[in-house]
Amino acid sequence: MDAMGDLLQAKPQAPLPELLRPASLQEVIGQSHLLGPGKPLRLAFESGQPHSMILWGPPGVGKTTLARLMAGAFGHEFIALSAVFSGVKEIRAAMEQAQQHLARGVRTLLFVDEIHRFNKSQQDGLLPFVESGLVVLIGATTENPSFEVNSALLSRAQVYLLKSLEPAELKALLQRARELALADLDIDPAAVDALVELADGDARRLLNLLEQVATAARQARSARIDADFVQHSLSPSLRRFDKGGDHFYDQISALHKSVRGSDPDAALYWLCRMLDGGADPRYLMRRVVRMAWEDIGLADPRALQIVSEAASTYERLGSPEGELAIAQAVIYLSLAPKSNAGYQAYNAARAFVKSDRSREVPAHLRNAPTRLMKDLGHGQAYRYAHDEPHGYAAGQSYLPEGMAEPNWYRPTDRGLEAKIAEKMAFLRRLDQGSAPG
Repeated sequence: MDAMGDLLQAKPQAPLPELLRPASLQEVIGQSHLLGPGKPLRLAFESGQPHSMILWGPPGVGKTTLARLMAGAFGHEFIALSAVFSGVKEIRAAMEQAQQHLARGVRTLLFVDEIHRFNKSQQDGLLPFVESGLVVLIGATTENPSFEVNSALLSRAQVYLLKSLEPAELKALLQRARELALADLDIDPAAVDALVELADGDARRLLNLLEQVATAARQARSARIDADFVQHSLSPSLRRFDKGGDHFYDQISALHKSVRGSDPDAALYWLCRMLDGGADPRYLMRRVVRMAWEDIGLADPRALQIVSEAASTYERLGSPEGELAIAQAVIYLSLAPKSNAGYQAYNAARAFVKSDRSREVPAHLRNAPTRLMKDLGHGQAYRYAHDEPHGYAAGQSYLPEGMAEPNWYRPTDRGLEAKIAEKMAFLRRLDQGSAPG
């Protein structure tokens, strides 16, 4: 047989992630909070009663594997769809296939990868088949199903949260790969640590990296892999970071809460995590400006000046030099006196105006540029504050008639707001002294 014939008959070697895909529940590494004795997914496997579910978690944690194992455990046919490449046509074809399975007495487990990528009508299209029991649905998603999966579909499926693999779990997986497929290579502990760190909790990524390193070692005719070899055989790789997904907003939330909690080290950690992962520094700077207004406010007006200067600095310098300005601003905000009094006052005022009727402007506050307006009483009885003692027209009201003092702004006793509170108390005393006896 010629070389072309040999090539056509040769079976391609399965990638390492596929080669190591668990064939039983006992071989699954990780997710002990779901698969350990007495835990939810273990009980689901042992019950003999399959149910529809959403598996929510980051990439490479075993969502597809668990769906395949569940189909095997319950004796169901397994149909897989990718929401990225599938539409109504593919859903219809899968349902017709499920009907054929049912005609010969076999039920079907339908696995939809990245189910959050289906639009509302596509998700609604699955509902009748799930409700009728034609298919048991297992959807996999990296996004929060509360926001990305229709409530009707979500109410018919149990949500299970899968976690990134711990370093010890990744090392156990790597050891299994060595025993099964890489026994000819000597991988030293430092190289193992480097690969685990690069995998960042993703089992599939670990196996892909390991396969790349193994291929490079064989091409170099080297049986030993150390940390230097790992570093030089792999291109620089960013940590897992979803710029538009749930993990992104979780990290933004962590940054904001660290600043609010006055922990500069934690704030720097989350800032650097996002910068390291490829987040847009301009977006992060916008969020930092928001933090200054929401959580520091008038307790330290310098904070507002510093974040504005940091934003201008970043615009002039760009990355990476300008990122230092963002970091300095985050440190300052973390240690600044905190107040959300202005934020709370603004929200309260907006809520009041939204629900209240349209009140008239009192006559003494109205503008009177014409004779007619003056004849109508516009501007009469208005007292010019600059002509009054302390530059304050004590007792003069600036609210619509009949509206009680709302006291929305209540300054704290922190930073400059302590002085503001003293000034407000002084002005109230002046008002009380001007009231008719």
